[in-house]
Amino acid sequence: MRIRKAVITAAGKNQRTLPLQTLIDRDGAEKQVLRIILDEVLTANIEEICIVVSPDDEAAYLRAAGDRAGATQFVHQTEPLGYGHAVYCARNFIQEDPFLHLVGDHLYVGSAQESCAQHLVRVAEAQECAVSAVQPLPESLLHNYGAVGGQRISGSADLYRVENVIEKPTPTEAEQKLNVSGMRVGHYLCFFGMHVLTPTVLHLLGKELHARSGVTLSSVLARLALEEKYLALDSPGRRYDVGGRYGLLRAQVALALSGRDRVEVLSQILEALAIQNLDSRSGRPE
Repeated sequence: MRIRKAVITAAGKNQRTLPLQTLIDRDGAEKQVLRIILDEVLTANIEEICIVVSPDDEAAYLRAAGDRAGATQFVHQTEPLGYGHAVYCARNFIQEDPFLHLVGDHLYVGSAQESCAQHLVRVAEAQECAVSAVQPLPESLLHNYGAVGGQRISGSADLYRVENVIEKPTPTEAEQKLNVSGMRVGHYLCFFGMHVLTPTVLHLLGKELHARSGVTLSSVLARLALEEKYLALDSPGRRYDVGGRYGLLRAQVALALSGRDRVEVLSQILEALAIQNLDSRSGRPE
């Protein structure tokens, strides 16, 4: 299985402007979030990228793509019909090919040797099936994420066969339906915001959307687990939701501390903390 295509969804009401925010990337260059995401995708040897946007946003996104625009095309989500529908909007682009999928309001920081997208695509191609990146999170954060339950693949430290998927489960639901053998008590495998999906997902989305509105991707992935091999990969990278509280700040710090200016940024952070500590001790206003 060769993954040549990628779909980035960025048409959500509370998501549309986030990929247009500007940060300093690991190479020290000023870039908009979208451009950083496109660079992440291209590390995985993706050849074609589709971005699902609101019709009014295409021009701004095209500018943000910069010199990556040549590998990029746009599809419009003309009505705010949800995340599952946004993915389905790219069906003519995807056709019958497997594809990498990312959300437009997350940034990903992998190792110096391999990006998060590279790692996920490498595993999916080797396993020849859909694979969702996940990370263990405490139950206090379940209300923010879709989560999966299943069994660890024998002989693997980071791969799980998915048996169930629930969007934003309650702690009680998670305890009853999403337990994973060997997982720390009170922790569950939550979506990372990055997937490799098969065309089956589009067929399932089409059936669900024909029957009802407001279809979540998680509900379709739950059905996918019943129809074909579907795995979850515990990603060693880190993801940063730029739409969350202090999200852009946390993403910027993470990029800086994993980039060429790491020593300079660490020195500035330590200096700021030292000054704050001195001011606190002297009684000066912070």
